[in-house]
Amino acid sequence: MKIAQICPRYSPDIGGVETHVKEISERLVKAGHEVEVITTDPTGKLGKRETINGVKVVRFRSFAPGNAYYFAPQIYTYLKKHDYDVIHAHSYHAFPAFFASLSRHGGKFVFTPHYHRRGHTAFRNLLHKPYRLFGRMIFSRADSVICVSEYEKKLVESDFKVAAKTVKIPNGINLKEFQNLKPPRKGSKMKTGTEKLLLYVGRLEEYKGVQYIIQSLPELQDFNLRIVGKGPYEAELRNMAKKLGVEGRVEWLKQLSRKELLECYADADIFLMLSSHEAYGITVAEALAAGTPCIVAKGSALEEFVDGKNCIGIENPVSKEKIARAMKEIKKKERKENSGGINSGIDKNIMDWNEVSARIEKQYIQDKE
Repeated sequence: MKIAQICPRYSPDIGGVETHVKEISERLVKAGHEVEVITTDPTGKLGKRETINGVKVVRFRSFAPGNAYYFAPQIYTYLKKHDYDVIHAHSYHAFPAFFASLSRHGGKFVFTPHYHRRGHTAFRNLLHKPYRLFGRMIFSRADSVICVSEYEKKLVESDFKVAAKTVKIPNGINLKEFQNLKPPRKGSKMKTGTEKLLLYVGRLEEYKGVQYIIQSLPELQDFNLRIVGKGPYEAELRNMAKKLGVEGRVEWLKQLSRKELLECYADADIFLMLSSHEAYGITVAEALAAGTPCIVAKGSALEEFVDGKNCIGIENPVSKEKIARAMKEIKKKERKENSGGINSGIDKNIMDWNEVSARIEKQYIQDKE
């Protein structure tokens, strides 16, 4: 099949949608399909056309105020000039999917919304109401809607009345990467004594809740914090750590290699993701696969990982007191060697990308029949 994947951003940009599209696209190429990713680049610094691991990538300049919406009507024009067996659009929260829905002709249209109902900021949330008109058009034109969690599926069915079209295919991880994964041999400079290490991995935006971890550090004297990621909220987070007198206990990392990131998961004693809205939570799945206990905020798809043992949930609104109580709930005081198997109780939420890609490929074929 000739398949077009439409998304706001693509590798080397990082994020949940970017990871999802990259992982399935490369596997679909290996399965013998011709895959073209049509995306945007608001910076204009990335290559307009290139091939990455067999995937053809086409980038158009976009208007993206506050790193949002990625308005690029050129996508519509480009798609109208080409024929595809399947057009698979990603992300309700940006315009590329809308332009893809308008352009379809002949082929099937599949939509993975990565939907969480709200915007990442107050301004984006305000824009969600008028944007709903565009969103309804995308859903109405889709032959099928793939949701990455049960939480997202229920939101989509409630808000857009498309239950007949929806199917749940969760995000995945590369399970082989976690086989026999161990902490780095040299240890961590953040664990020089008896201190334990907290870890956050993801974009630095206010809705992700990193500020709550930093605010908790004065009460958690036995813990240091490692933050892996970048984003517009970084300067404010650094100022917060300085005002609280904990800047020496926070390590800031970005642009790590995959090997270095895996070592961070293995090195951590507890992983925290206190985001207010997520459609899935790939970093939580990876931390659990590494054998690292997690603390997450309830009220989004992250709650599906909560089992009371390997993953503890915190009720919103999140506070430093609730974080401290969750720490005490994690009874596992010593890390067990990770044998490469996923902890029992979380298997239903963690799937290998190979299986995810195969299920999506099957969905394409079903849609064509």
